[in-house]
Amino acid sequence: MGRLGLKSVLVVGSGGREHALAWALAQSPQVGQVFVAPGNAGTEWHANPDAAGWQPRASSANVPIPADDIPALVAFARDQQIDLTVIGPELSLSLGIVDAFERAGLKAFGPAKDAAQLEWSKHFSKAFMRGNGIPTAEYETFTDYDSAARYVRDLGKPVVVKADGLAAGKGVVVCDTAEDAEIALRRCLVEHEFGAAGRRVIVEERLEGQELSALAFCDGENIEMMPFSRDHKRIFDGDEGPNTGGMGAFAPVPGIAYDIIRPIHDLLRRTVTRLPKRIGTPYVGVLYAGLMLTTDGPKVLEFNCRFGDPETQAILPLLDADLYEILTACVEGRLDEVGTHWRRGACAAVVLSSPGYPGDYPTGLPISGLDAQPENAVVFHAGTARLNGQVVTAGGRVLSVSGIGDDLPEALRRAYAHIEQINFEGKHYRRDIGLTYQEQSS
Repeated sequence: MGRLGLKSVLVVGSGGREHALAWALAQSPQVGQVFVAPGNAGTEWHANPDAAGWQPRASSANVPIPADDIPALVAFARDQQIDLTVIGPELSLSLGIVDAFERAGLKAFGPAKDAAQLEWSKHFSKAFMRGNGIPTAEYETFTDYDSAARYVRDLGKPVVVKADGLAAGKGVVVCDTAEDAEIALRRCLVEHEFGAAGRRVIVEERLEGQELSALAFCDGENIEMMPFSRDHKRIFDGDEGPNTGGMGAFAPVPGIAYDIIRPIHDLLRRTVTRLPKRIGTPYVGVLYAGLMLTTDGPKVLEFNCRFGDPETQAILPLLDADLYEILTACVEGRLDEVGTHWRRGACAAVVLSSPGYPGDYPTGLPISGLDAQPENAVVFHAGTARLNGQVVTAGGRVLSVSGIGDDLPEALRRAYAHIEQINFEGKHYRRDIGLTYQEQSS
């Protein structure tokens, strides 16, 4: 438990998103102890109750329980008298972790399993959008290769092929030609590269425009939007190469007019209020809409049911409010009673990945330069571990560096300046995060 009279929090997951959540929760004056299960090399630190600015006040400790071991997580939360559990990964939500915590009388921030279908079944999500007037790309669903390939050829224009289930951010293939689409369909429906997640695919028209990530806190009825962010999915500069879990993000996105904000708020609100009529349970947690700003207005590319990664690392450093209070208010159905204030300025998060990612990559590579204390930048760990006292790589996306500034160019300069201080063999990162938006924000 935390210090006397203070709250204890459990964050489930091990990535950069979970490090950012633990970091933000540990700044709350209400929180005395944070646990992260299973965590990474960056999610353990000692309390500093007198900390100011972006420094966490509460301690954080790792718990060696996998994010999908729900019975063990429930038992730990009960034994440690955890006041709030925050769910990071989509897999845990798809397995019904929130349902299990609620049955045990424990508070957990995130949607129930049925509500999380918006993410773990793209077929469900697209059908829900089509049936509730939520603008999205036209699509068809297929379970056999021949029918899907014939549809692509008859359509005669670029498409996007999506595995129906969860595929760790890699089950979406943006296709320039019919041949590209047929290769993607073969990977899913013939070669079964994504296992059960790819047994059913969605083939949808490829939308053109500016992409935008819109995240909102939800309490089942009310929503509070976060600053818009922009994610960079492709591995190489210029949006080249295969999709990844995300190579960088920034917030807010410059130049978003009010006539765009209103319909985005409305489609998020419509989703939260109409989903219970479809599934019988309210939507509580974070609702994340990946959007394309088309000439016909914003359209939903996909819904996620949790904080994004790396969007979280770009958004939370801008929060000028108590995250613990906000998340607790969502769980208790009183989000309208608390404020969600945001700092002026911008934040840019740049991901450092292992050589070879998103394909095969080595692990155990020593990382240097982590002892530096950057000013106006924060390092969030993702695929890291400790080996004989040394922090080493342990995943594809290894670290993200978030720079904070008065505007986007300053935030980017600070992030990239600190990246130069960190090294490991084969370190890879994109050098064009936010590049096309800098002039708009100056």
